[in-house]
Amino acid sequence: MTASAATNTSGNATAIASPEEVSPETLQLIELLFFAYRDFTGDADAILAEFGYGRAHHRVLHFITRYPGLRVADVLLILNITKQSLARVLRQLVEGGLVVQSAGDTDRRERRLHVTTAGKALMRRLVDAQTRRVRRAAGLSGNGAEAAIRRFLTAMIEPETRAMVTALLDLPDPPKDLNGEFQP
Repeated sequence: MTASAATNTSGNATAIASPEEVSPETLQLIELLFFAYRDFTGDADAILAEFGYGRAHHRVLHFITRYPGLRVADVLLILNITKQSLARVLRQLVEGGLVVQSAGDTDRRERRLHVTTAGKALMRRLVDAQTRRVRRAAGLSGNGAEAAIRRFLTAMIEPETRAMVTALLDLPDPPKDLNGEFQP
């Protein structure tokens, strides 16, 4: 098998097969992910465009809404973005009246983030649109689909951040084998 070198998020070199060496079924899954992501985000993109916002605004607004009082440092960790890109997006959300910042209770240097009433209203529209798509797809996928999809998506997350994500989302701990590796 011919492979090219790449670097994963841990900085370790990994081997990547060329498309000709990947099964048609796997390539089809990759392409389905592209199309599903396009349509899943497209629902929200249309709403965000009304306000001049994009996907970065959506992600930041989503987590601030889900976890009121989230620290700026937490948003950086969750989204794995730079301070510079968060600063730009956060400034626009604050100027747009969707997010407010406050100092932490114990550490006044901390910036805690909260959505405003307008931010909650926008998030309701975004969540409603995406919930319709997710429910429709899960309903068409048969019994047990949501659990299988949850396992699949969890397995797609890098092992180094999987525990943080499962804890944040309050998901059950994924099963592990005797070596501590995640088993879907």
